[in-house]
Amino acid sequence: MKKRILIGVGGVLAFFLLLIVLLFVFRSRVLSYTIDRVIAKVENKYPADLNIGNAEFADWNSVVLSDISFVPHGLDTLFTTDSVHASVSVRSIFKGRIVFKRLDVTNGYLTAVKNGDVTNFGFLLKDDTKTEEQPKDTATTGRNYGQLLNRLIETAFDNVPDKVDFKNLNASYTSPNRTIVVRMPYMRMDDGDIASEVYVRADSLENRLRLHGTIDPGDYRIATSLYAADTMGIRLPYVKKKFDAQVAFDTLHLSLDNKKFRDGMLTVSGNAMVDNLVLNHPKLADEDIQVGESAVDYVVTLGPNLYVIDSLTEVRVNKARANLFASYQTIDTTKIIDLKVTTKQVPANDFFSSLPTGLFENLEGIQANGWLQYDLDFHVNMDSLSQVVFNSDLDASEDFKITQWGNTNLQKINGSFTHTVYEYGKPVRTFTVGPANGFYSPINQISPYLRNAILTAEDALFYSHNGFHEEAFRQAIIKNLEEGEFARGGSTISMQLVKNVFLSRKKTVARKVEEAIIVWLMENLDLVSKNRMFEVYLNIIEWGPDVYGAKDASRFYFGKQPSELNLAEAIFLTSIIPSPKRYRSSFDSYGNLRNYKAGYYRMIGGMMRRRGLISQEEYENLYPNVQLYGRARDLVVTAQDTSAVEEDTTRYELETIDLLDF
Repeated sequence: MKKRILIGVGGVLAFFLLLIVLLFVFRSRVLSYTIDRVIAKVENKYPADLNIGNAEFADWNSVVLSDISFVPHGLDTLFTTDSVHASVSVRSIFKGRIVFKRLDVTNGYLTAVKNGDVTNFGFLLKDDTKTEEQPKDTATTGRNYGQLLNRLIETAFDNVPDKVDFKNLNASYTSPNRTIVVRMPYMRMDDGDIASEVYVRADSLENRLRLHGTIDPGDYRIATSLYAADTMGIRLPYVKKKFDAQVAFDTLHLSLDNKKFRDGMLTVSGNAMVDNLVLNHPKLADEDIQVGESAVDYVVTLGPNLYVIDSLTEVRVNKARANLFASYQTIDTTKIIDLKVTTKQVPANDFFSSLPTGLFENLEGIQANGWLQYDLDFHVNMDSLSQVVFNSDLDASEDFKITQWGNTNLQKINGSFTHTVYEYGKPVRTFTVGPANGFYSPINQISPYLRNAILTAEDALFYSHNGFHEEAFRQAIIKNLEEGEFARGGSTISMQLVKNVFLSRKKTVARKVEEAIIVWLMENLDLVSKNRMFEVYLNIIEWGPDVYGAKDASRFYFGKQPSELNLAEAIFLTSIIPSPKRYRSSFDSYGNLRNYKAGYYRMIGGMMRRRGLISQEEYENLYPNVQLYGRARDLVVTAQDTSAVEEDTTRYELETIDLLDF
């Protein structure tokens, strides 16, 4: 029995020994055959030539490939390299494919070229998964970016070797409009750890970076960190040229933790974090926006005509956190947009200290007690704009209180203060808002007709709302979406007051957000009474060329005190608030109101009558005409006769609430 066992074991060993000898003898032929198959497969799939000058074994499982190039037909060479030293899986060779276990590449050059619509790389991105059975008419479905991204991820991860050592790897992209050059002196990957140094030059902008990270190809996981290798930080190229913006940061952490592709839908999750982020864009803010730490834990789904940021996504700005849900989808030809923002209760001090530096000048330095919580719900079906949903709520705990003001004391308008008027970002006039100014009028010395006409046209619910009019805002969104531009807003008097007193007139996103926060603080903390807010508003708003406040306007147009204004004069002054510099267009060359004003008079007069602000007799005797006196008469009556061209300015008068003001 022992003899038989020994003979059997010896036979097996002899077989394996013979197999090893055969493998050693014929491995070069097998390698050549496998490489030929790989070349044939690549060239059958792509309109390009894959050339490998020489291939041979350096040892038992190490292959040296030299003089490699990948050349699209009739186009510039896409890739070349001097040599590739690779350790391969012997099993993979006999399966007709090559799986690299170790990959050393020296002097590699990836050269992407675009000239008009012609590129030497576009063929790599084409979808080759379509079959004849699929419908040829895909115009209504559009491109599935989830499928495309999933293919790119799997292709990249499935071909990651266990070990990598790249030396002098170069990549470039050239088109008539831009040039990008990437130089990598080294990149090493060993047992999932990645290290590299990268130089990136985009036209005249150059970044020097260091990269560290980990990768797990089997689970499609990667985590990387980019660090600035010098004191200049990392600056994004082309942002200035394309968006008139600047973006820079010190460190970027980015990870892909999970990937699922099912039923044509790709879901990816991970996180990103940026340290010392600096943004600059004229539509965002006047100055650089600086964020010490910003991060996002993301869950994103891409599919056919569907883009979703899942509600599990959490955004962090310094100490403030919020959950975000956003989706954009197309059903048939209908576009549907949803946005939800939710925060947990956040300490008020953390909220204010987390506001990015340079974004909200008036709020910097505020300290507070208590808690704050914010919720936003927005939904729009582009084929049913009347059903727009917009709900925005900022709640505070009962003990919420400002303990220290920052750069600006928001209670300053309770007393006399100096007000500066800006136009196009430059100061044009400064005056005192208070009794020391001869043109100042207490609210009880301003005609009730003017007060009520302005409230009717600008903000009928001023004395009952808390600074915001959500229905007006919703209607403004509908109007703007219908027009395809910022044609209308929905500002309350509170918002117009804050805009004029505390903020620059530049139309930036930061200004609108700061405006909303200041209004919320003033209204919810009762920092200023409604009467005082309306009084200041009536004394600072523009009513013509260098005409500010009700007393100045009454004298400029009618040569009388604001307490003496009649109903017709009050409605006229109300009508020009949205566009005071266009006041001349309201009159013909003889100083008479133009005919189109009649519609505005009927609308405002009718609303005042229905609300009991004027009597039926006053409404019936209301006639759309006024008599000009003072400086306005000299400017209007001596103007060139333009009665033959009657400009339609009802757009500026009938849209009475202006929230977005863009």
